[in-house]
Amino acid sequence: MSTRITMLAAIFVIGGVAPAFAQSVPARIKDAGKIVIATNPNYAPITFKDPATNILMGFDIDLGTAIANELGVKIEWQEIAFAQMLPSLQTGRVDTVLAGMSDLPTRRDVADFVDYMTSGPQFYTITTLAGAIKTPEDLCGKSVGASRSTNWPAQMTEWSQANCVAKGKPAMNVVGTEGSVDARTQLKTERLQGAVQGNETLPYFQSLEPNTYVLLGTAFARSLVGMPFAKSEMALRDAVKAAIERLQASGEYDKMLAKYGLQANKLTPISINKGE
Repeated sequence: MSTRITMLAAIFVIGGVAPAFAQSVPARIKDAGKIVIATNPNYAPITFKDPATNILMGFDIDLGTAIANELGVKIEWQEIAFAQMLPSLQTGRVDTVLAGMSDLPTRRDVADFVDYMTSGPQFYTITTLAGAIKTPEDLCGKSVGASRSTNWPAQMTEWSQANCVAKGKPAMNVVGTEGSVDARTQLKTERLQGAVQGNETLPYFQSLEPNTYVLLGTAFARSLVGMPFAKSEMALRDAVKAAIERLQASGEYDKMLAKYGLQANKLTPISINKGE
């Protein structure tokens, strides 16, 4: 009998870690019958609203719905400002976030991230300026904008030092904008000569506004997009990670990526706190 118990223990616990399928949903989530997820629908095709119906849609919205189904609970979306998402997580107002949030070391001071997608900052300009601006290097000495709530301005400054200043060219004038919408507006009015967005979003906007935006080069850095969880919510974090892994195994994750043209942003394996 003792031998059988030992064998069973070996099957279900390896190195003291329970396998992913054994992860359970925390009691408070089960009791509530729902998971509360923050989003901000201004980042198409990741999270946005259908202009005709005002209904939430996007890759993150589909992923959140699929995760809730895997956990056997309903989903409650809360639309809040991006800057308030991590504070809302800390106060318990929400359980997690799905809003294209980058997993950054500075954010891991207050949260653990389940990384589920890749992203990369991409330089672009508009068609009317593309005759003179054909490569990222042509933006040296020019005004280039990006959302100040992201890490893109810092990455742009680093890129400028290495690709402009170090080569004897004038530094790029990095402009922090209110968001990607503001950056596109300033670019179209030529207050900016270039801008930066996540490479997962630009094909969508090119399809919405044909012959308007021109991509410059390829993504100049790589980051991981993740769902943050309060440090005290390890069980929920691990249950969600296991749910996404099951979605990958079943092929549903790939279908959701393909629906929004995000195949190049696939992340495998799903990771925890691997962003840089």
